[in-house]
Amino acid sequence: MATAASEKDVLISERVAGGILPKVLNSFDMVAIFVAIVLFVSNAAVVSGAGGAAYIFWIVGFLTFLIPGAIVTGQLGLMFPGEGSIYVWTHKAFGKFWGFFAGFCAWWPGVLVMVATGAAVVTLITQLGSNHNQTWLSEPWEQGVVILLVIAFSMVLSWLRFRAAQNLVNVIFVAYGGAILLVGLAGLFWLINGNAPNGDFTATGWAPSSDKWTFYGLVILALLGIEVPLNMGVEIRNTRSITKYLFWGSIVVMAAYLFSTFGVQMTVPRAVQLSANPAAIGAAVQLGFGAAGTVLSDIVIVVFIGFFLFNTAVYNYSFGRLLFVSGLDQRLPAAMSKVNKNRVPWVAVLVQSIIAALVAAISYFLPYLFAGGADTATLSTRVYDVLQAAVTVIWCISMVILFVDVVIIRSKYQEQFNQTQLAPSWAFYLCSLIGLVASAVGIVVTFLNPWTTSIAESDWWEVLLVIALASLVVGAIVYFIGQATVARSSPPPAAVDTSGAAPAASD
Repeated sequence: MATAASEKDVLISERVAGGILPKVLNSFDMVAIFVAIVLFVSNAAVVSGAGGAAYIFWIVGFLTFLIPGAIVTGQLGLMFPGEGSIYVWTHKAFGKFWGFFAGFCAWWPGVLVMVATGAAVVTLITQLGSNHNQTWLSEPWEQGVVILLVIAFSMVLSWLRFRAAQNLVNVIFVAYGGAILLVGLAGLFWLINGNAPNGDFTATGWAPSSDKWTFYGLVILALLGIEVPLNMGVEIRNTRSITKYLFWGSIVVMAAYLFSTFGVQMTVPRAVQLSANPAAIGAAVQLGFGAAGTVLSDIVIVVFIGFFLFNTAVYNYSFGRLLFVSGLDQRLPAAMSKVNKNRVPWVAVLVQSIIAALVAAISYFLPYLFAGGADTATLSTRVYDVLQAAVTVIWCISMVILFVDVVIIRSKYQEQFNQTQLAPSWAFYLCSLIGLVASAVGIVVTFLNPWTTSIAESDWWEVLLVIALASLVVGAIVYFIGQATVARSSPPPAAVDTSGAAPAASD
């Protein structure tokens, strides 16, 4: 039962969203969504460049970010299992404006990552071609077209009945797990066949020296998205799925990153590992399985293409819920809260798909207006990398807010905290402190280490700072514009009376 303090802070979306959206998600669904958001196996190829120290950085990252984040997310999710996760929790902790602002900081990265997952599809298609001595998608405009098609596909899939869409995602999730298993097994077969490991496992390689600290930041970035499945909090059938997905999802993510790193470090030449090339994942399978390597590598790449294709849809429908609840709560125009005949927020998905498509166009088409020939590809890379790095900074900021939320909410809603308490009180203070430091490291490392060699370090952090600050300012402006728009319009029908909401689904 909510305390008196929480009753006056109850959002419209907390009262009505459960009657609008069907309860369809079980524990397996939540694990699949968690893995889709957090586990980008290509990160293992990048971190493998640290040598033996890669495993130290992974384990430290798990202990200082993934596990504390899971504990904090589990506690907040059990206390307030509403639609919107950090948007709801920050509203409880700090009020209306900061709730929206935190929601924006969590939403904006998701939209931009849709472009990144599209780019991952491009990289994998290119790698598939190179396996057979073919050059595919060499021009930025060709890459841009593919990314737009991926975004369009994710939009259409997100408009389907949620249960049907999630079933497709679950199938891909299982196939993705099998492909990652092959990457790790490639390393084992490499050793069984009498080959020496290609990773740096000397004393120097195992030392987490200062020149390698950037890899810790990369690990933090690889683990972002812990709270995202709870953007669909009211669509979960049983609240026990919250702790189950956090536990089993974390186990899967940790095992997959470690096993994939092992596969790459055993098989792929050291020079390729140091180049931080995501294609090293497919190369590991090709090299590790000998004569069958090319065929198995093709299969793994095709599975990865399917994963990132459907993964884009997961980002689209999970982050679209943040716009949906903002519309219900009259933070944004009521149109954002509209659902289609399948009872999914189609307007929210449409809006963010258009925004993601515009970002892709800016990154891959606009450079043709300012550069020609080979310079076009370089400029596209610059624009893309800077935008994605800025989004990473903003996502880490949202995690800072998350780790502060749990301390404030524990004090403000003591009764509810005691009823759902997952760990001793001191554990939450420790998780908050450690998580804050880890998130701050993720921000600092992103500023200090350019993602492309075509931009000087001094220019990198300046441009990154401008874009990140501009994004945060835009978030605040959107809030006030939205409030002004809402003031001139009537509230959404679902917000008028809880009893008038559509009945919850029984499936």
